[in-house]
Amino acid sequence: MIFALGFIFLNACSEQTAQTVTLQGETMGTTYTVKYLSNNRDKLPSPAEIQKRIDDALKEVNRQMSTYQPDSEISRFNQHTAGKPLRISSDFAHVTAEAVRLNRLTHGALDVTVGPLVNLWGFGPDKSVTREPSPEQIKQAASYTGIDKIILKQGKDYASLSKTHPKAYLDLSSIAKGFGVDKVAGELEKYGIQNYLVEIGGELHGKGKNARGEPWRIGIEQPNIVQGGNTQIIVPLNNRSLATSGDYRIFHVDKNGKRLSHIINPNNKRPISHNLASISVVADSAMTADGLSTGLFVLGETEALKLAEREKLAVFLIVRDKGGYRTAMSSEFEKLLR
Repeated sequence: MIFALGFIFLNACSEQTAQTVTLQGETMGTTYTVKYLSNNRDKLPSPAEIQKRIDDALKEVNRQMSTYQPDSEISRFNQHTAGKPLRISSDFAHVTAEAVRLNRLTHGALDVTVGPLVNLWGFGPDKSVTREPSPEQIKQAASYTGIDKIILKQGKDYASLSKTHPKAYLDLSSIAKGFGVDKVAGELEKYGIQNYLVEIGGELHGKGKNARGEPWRIGIEQPNIVQGGNTQIIVPLNNRSLATSGDYRIFHVDKNGKRLSHIINPNNKRPISHNLASISVVADSAMTADGLSTGLFVLGETEALKLAEREKLAVFLIVRDKGGYRTAMSSEFEKLLR
């Protein structure tokens, strides 16, 4: 869980300094907050006009990648005939390509085709599932999951997506929200806005400074079952993005009292069961941070840190330990705090 610090101080500015404009709305089943600086010298459109541009951009992301919209591009692909390429938009192709790249980087831990397994374990739309699926059911669902079940082709002016199995199902929710953050940041950049913070459902991108002349600062909270938590660490964001994944909000407890995470491990086809409570990733783009946070969370503490050190990734982990929590971080993340 993350939150932005300093918001309550941002409006107390003199005429010589920039004023903070705050825009809020709803998208992707969650909320968004955009803060940017403006002064009398800026020839910016009204906040209402800027918000309309933001809302239009987010509606377009949903039109492309929301599995809850039956007429979206991704829904049409999921209903599409196997072996037949479907022409897709450049943004849809861009996000899918990044999902494929991160799948390889995380050795299959981030897999945007595991939706059937998520549903099978009772974390999808049918939340009435109360018992563990049988090995046969798991094997059947696994037969049409895997990044190899989708084929992406990209050209200069053309992109297409096809599937190798008729039941292959694509769900970009683990990365599309971050892409939405990047799109909003792009809209602000079109107006020449250079000092801003964008947040969608906890995924953030910050650039420049706040009205106090300081970098945007983000607090990472200790996860608790009850709402709220204790701040663990403060991270400055200057043209960087931050995303967090964890299983402390959504989980099941089986008949033996074992905690079952809503995040499925694509390698063993089961809910993850390690002691990692959350992992936060700082990256250049929110899309990359979003996808990496999910993939690294699947890997667990030891493998996530190994990969982070090898690939020079900035990650911060909160780990359950003896009834409490402890933290760990990669070398790249430690550099951010200096």
